[in-house]
Amino acid sequence: MGHEINQRKKINTMLKIEEIKAIIPHRYPFLLVDRVLELEPTRILALKNVTANEEFFNGHFPNQPIMPGVLQVEALAQAGCIQYLKFNNIDPNDYTIVFSAINNCKFRRPVVPGDQLLLEVTITGVKRMFITMHSVATVDGQITCELDATAALIPNKKI
Repeated sequence: MGHEINQRKKINTMLKIEEIKAIIPHRYPFLLVDRVLELEPTRILALKNVTANEEFFNGHFPNQPIMPGVLQVEALAQAGCIQYLKFNNIDPNDYTIVFSAINNCKFRRPVVPGDQLLLEVTITGVKRMFITMHSVATVDGQITCELDATAALIPNKKI
């Protein structure tokens, strides 16, 4: 079963946390998208509010808290997952989206408590069950993380 990029115009452009939780299975402390600001056929703009009480700051690093780069990558992945599932009306109970490749990943500036991390993901292609995307995270207009990725749409096993 292949999914093609849906070329319809914007749908409900803002999603709040309960709507996000209905789309992806992640929960605290691993849910890293707080709000969707824009949702288009091949693009999403989402927000992660980075607060001082994030669990990961206890160990990364106690005297100079920095959001781990891998969590920035995960936040971008979650945003891409929300975009693809929601915009293409795919039931999240039927499929899970997982990374199959991460390329050209660069970290350009630290993310610290108090930052608002904007997550912009653009779907660049869909072939069968694989989705390619370009992702950029920014704070105050400055790039913090940028990457190209491929994800696989995996059917969930029915019990």
